Amino acid sequence: MNSKAILSQVEIRKILDAARNEALHNQWPVSLAVVDDGGHPLALERLDGASPISAYIATEKARTAALGRRESKGYEDMVNGGRHAFLSAPLLTSLEGGVPIVFDGQVIGAIGVSGVKAEQDAQVAKAGALALG
Repeated sequence: MNSKAILSQVEIRKILDAARNEALHNQWPVSLAVVDDGGHPLALERLDGASPISAYIATEKARTAALGRRESKGYEDMVNGGRHAFLSAPLLTSLEGGVPIVFDGQVIGAIGVSGVKAEQDAQVAKAGALALG
């Protein structure tokens, strides 16, 4: 039988704190979503000034990264590179800003960020994903 690490509220708080600090440092009004390895929501935070839809998009970016076991930017790059068939794939979103959370070589969840430019969303998400070391 295999065993795997799972995200507890302690780790989720560390991830959100790191992502929030990165967003606030840059004055970026974003939403932050953390999901488990199956894409199920564990936490959602909408910072002051973030648009309502950013909460939905952040969650979908996180789900995409968790289920795909890769950054959501990879899917965006495929579509932008001409693989338009990916638009009909059962992905939740192909927008940059979803980053898997990896521990001991296994994806144990993901963080999604939405509210500013795609590369800025990704910068905030990466800060969160790296919070566990």
